[in-house]
Amino acid sequence: MTAPKIMTVFGTRPEAIKVAPVIGLLNSSHKLLSITVSTGQHREMLEQVNRMFGIVPDFDLNIMAHGQGLNGLIGKAIERLDLVLSDTAPDAIIVQGDTSTAAAAAFAAFNRSVPVIHLEAGLRTGDKLSPFPEEGNRKLIGQLAELHLAPTSGARENLVQEGVSRDDICVTGNTVIDSLLTAAQWNTNFSIPELAALEVEQKRIVMVTTHRRENIRAMANIGNAVRRLSECFEDIVFVLPAHLNPEVRKAILPHLSGRRNVLVIDPLPYDQFTKLMSISDFVLTDSGGVQEEAPSLGKPVLVMRNDTERPEAVAAGTVQLVGVNEETIFANAVRLIQDRSVYRTMANAVNPYGDGRAAERTVAAIQQYFGLGSRMRDFTPA
Repeated sequence: MTAPKIMTVFGTRPEAIKVAPVIGLLNSSHKLLSITVSTGQHREMLEQVNRMFGIVPDFDLNIMAHGQGLNGLIGKAIERLDLVLSDTAPDAIIVQGDTSTAAAAAFAAFNRSVPVIHLEAGLRTGDKLSPFPEEGNRKLIGQLAELHLAPTSGARENLVQEGVSRDDICVTGNTVIDSLLTAAQWNTNFSIPELAALEVEQKRIVMVTTHRRENIRAMANIGNAVRRLSECFEDIVFVLPAHLNPEVRKAILPHLSGRRNVLVIDPLPYDQFTKLMSISDFVLTDSGGVQEEAPSLGKPVLVMRNDTERPEAVAAGTVQLVGVNEETIFANAVRLIQDRSVYRTMANAVNPYGDGRAAERTVAAIQQYFGLGSRMRDFTPA
């Protein structure tokens, strides 16, 4: 019997981080053949991650163009991926999460009658416009997928409520924890002198990240809150790896200019980003992935969004939703800085997202799908 060909499609840095451990196991598998396809949705940031994890895509679709809208990006991805699907005839395709790349790849595969395997399936906020376009993307993929790899039991229940059979769902944990635990073992040095100095001086650091489309209008609030925090706590350095999106930078950076203890830097390579998170006191963010990563490092997270598709950490107590109101962001950050009992409670909460074996469960579930083995026991938090 010829080993089934499994095509993994990714295009953004977060996708690459989360598929890296899966690709590694697929490449070493004796039961499955691995094909990797990069759409190039995030060019420079994606290539950094590929190099770190030793990923060499078999195909690079190079879809990104300056000023390109979502429809243009998705249309180009479908068109170019369709040619690859025709040439390689995979037996299944893995898509990760909720990006435009994932949605385009799922739709292209569906139109070719190629089974879709959805990694990080079942995340929901219940509002199709928040986050945009991610919530719509993942709901669309959920309708097309044959095998749903849910990171948590809560994500599994979301799928069940939408009519997905429990037999088609495997709770794997999140592969981002696999990658994080790998990166934590690397001997990483900061390439930015200011960050290296902060580490040597053991300065208190608050890490800030923001990039959500739906938060663009609220970034003045976020910027003002961070500026006020920097004025009240001059012994703390607030580090913002600023997203490359010019609209994001235009919206937030003017509110932070001139502050001695606000360090604005370009996006960091994944290994340095992970290290910065590990030496920070806590994180202010609107990112999805950071909500999963920071708790594994014992770092409290204040999420600057009105809702989240990752409620497990909120329930566990390691993440708090603070919205996008300036006063609310400021007040909750002050509380976390000043009240050490609140800080300790959040820092020591159970991480509900993974144990470092999500990729193993993923590959085992794929092998079972093709009748080549058995699934592992579903992930449950320790």
